[in-house]
Amino acid sequence: MQYLYPLASVLAVSLVSFTGLFAISVNTERLKKVLFILISFAAGTLLGDAFLHILPEIVAEHGWSITISLYLLISIVLFYCLEQFIHWHHYHHVSEEERHPVGLLNLVGDGFHNFIDGLIIGTSYLVSVELGIATTLAVIFHEIPQEIGDFAILLHSGFTRGKALLYNFLSALTAVLGTLLAIGISGRFEGTVPFLLALTAGGFIYIATADLIPELHKEVNIKKSFIQLFSFLCGMGLMFLLLTFE
Repeated sequence: MQYLYPLASVLAVSLVSFTGLFAISVNTERLKKVLFILISFAAGTLLGDAFLHILPEIVAEHGWSITISLYLLISIVLFYCLEQFIHWHHYHHVSEEERHPVGLLNLVGDGFHNFIDGLIIGTSYLVSVELGIATTLAVIFHEIPQEIGDFAILLHSGFTRGKALLYNFLSALTAVLGTLLAIGISGRFEGTVPFLLALTAGGFIYIATADLIPELHKEVNIKKSFIQLFSFLCGMGLMFLLLTFE
């Protein structure tokens, strides 16, 4: 049972890689309309999970100390370095000559990103099933718009639709390795859970504030901005509602 829920969750997250099929079934304008809602909802779920589930869990189980604060800061720095050096975020303005290498680089970067997601999910289940479910949902909601973008990058890089789906799915399966590592090291090294939880919270805060929210600021239409805000609050609201099941 220790592995059942975490592995089921990461497999569900891995299946999100097939949302690329959705990207090719709608036109570009309609896709943009859906994506800005998904991104704002994802930002809300990530912040909601960090501040309503993970950080209160750290305080309840381990108390708050300067060590926890340092763990959070280290986490944010690690995610910054990860993003800077492996570039798992979306690429833009790619020339014809760069297409294929960019597709391969994106797969490698996305593999590292998914590995971290698996680490995060595995850590959450070490605390409780409820926290694991909440964190899995937060990961899924921020993965959906990203996977659509990753699929588009692979197509742009010259991959066929079939190969793009296959390689994107294989990249997503690295989350399983992350989950197995999280569960494995927690049993061997005492005191790792607070650090891993802080890594989770810091990572979610970084992704939401450094990657997702800046994308929302690009929208200048008042009506769409209000829709974004509503979707953002709905993401937080979902995380709040999940508190009733804990």
